[in-house]
Amino acid sequence: MGRQLVPLTLDNLADLPSACRGCVFWELDPVSGRSAERAGQSESEKKTWISTVLEEWGSCGRLVCVDRRPVGYVLYAPPAYVPGATAFPTSPVSRDAAQLVTARIEPGFQQQGLGRILMQSMAKDLLGRGIRAIEAFGDARWEEPRCVLPAEYLLAVGFEVTRDHPAFPRLRLELRRTVSWRSDMEQALDRLLAGTKARPAFHPS
Repeated sequence: MGRQLVPLTLDNLADLPSACRGCVFWELDPVSGRSAERAGQSESEKKTWISTVLEEWGSCGRLVCVDRRPVGYVLYAPPAYVPGATAFPTSPVSRDAAQLVTARIEPGFQQQGLGRILMQSMAKDLLGRGIRAIEAFGDARWEEPRCVLPAEYLLAVGFEVTRDHPAFPRLRLELRRTVSWRSDMEQALDRLLAGTKARPAFHPS
């Protein structure tokens, strides 16, 4: 089984799941996001967002392929590029951290270490740019796939709560910890990524 990691670019944006290509839950503020969806402009806005982040900041995601088939991805960026986060009660993300925006592994490819590969690739990229931590908003009441990753799984892979909340805690991972992830963390991460999808059913109030 051949595995390959490639940076996410406009050229391979079409390799994301169809719902992910048109999801702007994080990339736009809630009002603008709903307007873009109603106008059928979500995919265009997503492309614009990717283009802007690539031009102004650099690589903001990784795709993992198995036998040349895209089966997972992770997306991350500085908090200034993630206006959707302003809707969360535990925002903002710390100034010294990047934000884990979203991630996914396709069904049928879990428990193969792909989650660990994606996250360690992200960590290596960010560490090489002098970023030492990544933060994410967790869903403490997660029951079904949404854009917001389950808090319990973020905790399982080494994140720690940096600002608590009964529904949407903000969590932080010191990136050097990803170098020595244990197998149980890897399995939890794969379950986390397999259980998420791009199109949200809600915005936090």
